[in-house]
Amino acid sequence: MINLLQGKRILFANVPTDGHFNPLTALAKYLQAAGADVRWYTSAIYADKLAALQIPHYPFVHAREINGHNLLAAIPEMQTASGPEKGRLYLQHLFIDRSVEYYEDIKNIYSTFPFDVFVADNMFSAMPFVKHKLLVPVVAIGVIPLIEDSVDVAPAGRALPPAADAETREAYAQMYAQKYAGIRPLISLYNAYLQQHNISVAGSFIFDTLVKEADIFLQIGTPGFEYYRSDIGSNVKFIGALLPQQAPASSTGWFDARLKKYSKVLLVTQGTVEGDVSKIIAPTLKAFQNTDTLVIATTGGSGTQLLREKYQAENCIIEDYIPFNEVMPYVSVYVTNGGYGGTILSIMNGVPIVAAGVYELKNEICARIDHFGIGIDLQTETPSPEAIFTAAEKIMQDAAYKESITTLQHEMTRYDSFTLCTSYIAMQLNK
Repeated sequence: MINLLQGKRILFANVPTDGHFNPLTALAKYLQAAGADVRWYTSAIYADKLAALQIPHYPFVHAREINGHNLLAAIPEMQTASGPEKGRLYLQHLFIDRSVEYYEDIKNIYSTFPFDVFVADNMFSAMPFVKHKLLVPVVAIGVIPLIEDSVDVAPAGRALPPAADAETREAYAQMYAQKYAGIRPLISLYNAYLQQHNISVAGSFIFDTLVKEADIFLQIGTPGFEYYRSDIGSNVKFIGALLPQQAPASSTGWFDARLKKYSKVLLVTQGTVEGDVSKIIAPTLKAFQNTDTLVIATTGGSGTQLLREKYQAENCIIEDYIPFNEVMPYVSVYVTNGGYGGTILSIMNGVPIVAAGVYELKNEICARIDHFGIGIDLQTETPSPEAIFTAAEKIMQDAAYKESITTLQHEMTRYDSFTLCTSYIAMQLNK
């Protein structure tokens, strides 16, 4: 199948946040190495990364520059909005309102680079425009848990387990009705944008629509880390881990001598977007300082020096960035706010998880971590040091968590992500 991509033109695109960009990078490089002409439409914040990857970059022109770096500055009302209102603002400004702007840019790109296939993360709102107006096959990459509506699962964002009986399915159906009634103006707004271009789509809601409208939907993960759906779309295919492109490892790699001193190692992160280190990083350091557990905290560049000044214990390592693929083999427990990429990497390394995330659908990832027995969901964005300590200690003492994640690790490693993606993309090109 890989030979069928030789000389094909492929345009990548992503919602401009790291969790939507990074998972696609290694696939783009793989397709480029297979002989495809790969280019990328995205925010200017990824210009340097794309240059390093040697992938031609088309920046936003018509699209307003709202991204993971300037989100709160661009939408200041989000800082004081309630949870539901914050979600509505996020949905409108980062996704719905950008759809036509993205399409205008992509249409102009197509006039000089008539790409054969379009690859985007599953929340990129211009996909139906590309499919129906440019008549180009669309491949969506599921960079979060599957977000398709189903009779068997609650609406995305409720963080509830799959239904086990008819009564629960009925309750979930009522939740869908309630949810969509509450965001009816936003549903109508996206539909209006589509209708202005004479586009009629399937799906009840923008993210459900983006699943159903993709010619092929490649879901990162495996069935063992996703709720069962009796009505899953025939276009949905699991592809395993699909980890981001890694920079070439240095000759020595990252290492700290304390890794050999401690038998228990805890890695904590909040990702690169969440800059408030008081949410998870600080309470984790407070919980474990001066204990027999080595704590490695990666801050993403937020508050590193202040944390070092406050937590000077010998068992605390605090860095801006650490290559996770190099440190994960030493880790006993991973503490996270529920980023999907980090969760998948933790599974691939067989490391159980303490999860504490709520917004941007992180609660859905955290709920799955708990449901499948690979960790503990603290069900908050601001866990106490005591809660983190108790959960981490329980995981390290109860072998069931390690056994569950090892089973899932073995399932995940059976998926050859690049081969699967290449095959599915080639199928779209040769229909």
